[in-house]
Amino acid sequence: MKILVTCPPMLGMLTHFAGIFAEFGVEVTAPKVVQTLSVDDLMKLVPEHDGWIIGDDPANDNVFSAGKAGKLKAAVKWGVGVDNVDFEACNRLGIKVANTPNMFGNEVADVAIGYVIALARETYVIHEGVRQGLWPKPRGISLSGRTVALIGYGDIGKNAAQRLLAFGMKVIVYDPGQINVVESNSIRREIWPNCIDEADFIVITCALTQSSFHMINAEVLAQAKRGTRIVNVGRGPVIHEEALENALRSGQVYSAALDVFEVEPLPLNSFLREHPRCVFGSHNSSNTIDAVIKTSELAINKLMGFLGE
Repeated sequence: MKILVTCPPMLGMLTHFAGIFAEFGVEVTAPKVVQTLSVDDLMKLVPEHDGWIIGDDPANDNVFSAGKAGKLKAAVKWGVGVDNVDFEACNRLGIKVANTPNMFGNEVADVAIGYVIALARETYVIHEGVRQGLWPKPRGISLSGRTVALIGYGDIGKNAAQRLLAFGMKVIVYDPGQINVVESNSIRREIWPNCIDEADFIVITCALTQSSFHMINAEVLAQAKRGTRIVNVGRGPVIHEEALENALRSGQVYSAALDVFEVEPLPLNSFLREHPRCVFGSHNSSNTIDAVIKTSELAINKLMGFLGE
């Protein structure tokens, strides 16, 4: 059997899993992937394989149909987010498919909190200044007593909330799928975008769905507290980047830390690159040695379980 792997974190540690693949007696194809492969590339590669461990690639109907016409029998989406995978196409075509849920709650929450601190204390300004021979001392803001609008209260969101509360912050939860938030003086649930004007920070940890697409838009940003700070470790298209650019220019949004973008990698001509109060990630919040090993082993075992049925 042949397995295709297109997930960059797993590809970066592929030698670690050589023994597992050898035990199952499979051959692994490991193409060079920066973030994702194109549909054209996938339509050439996928049909040659019995199984596919998917990254953030466009795993759409065309790709799965091409795979079904070839050897493809099963696929596993590496990680939590599944917005790029057409599960309906898999079901229609008889391709077994799954993902690896609840894998990165702690890891992504850690990065989200790191970004909150960076934006609050402008550590990125200090870093760049000292690197250039300067000695900047920007006045930041304290975290204790500040309010966070937390969008998404799944595994990542709940772990982020624990950390935010530990800093003495107040958390407003926005997640229509989570109705059992245990409310207190420090955490409460609201319907989006009620009370967004109370938030000193907006932290995005949600999945990309029809309802979350561009939920951070010009209208919402106009309602937000002036000078709010935004962190996105969820999915890029949750933010309408043109609206964010305008809000950064006007000062309505003071700063932003973005691990994900509408187009990835971030285009060279993006205005965001030019903005001095933007902190950038590379869609890498889940990428720790520990998490990659755990998630990859789960993906391999799920895939081989499908192929062994």
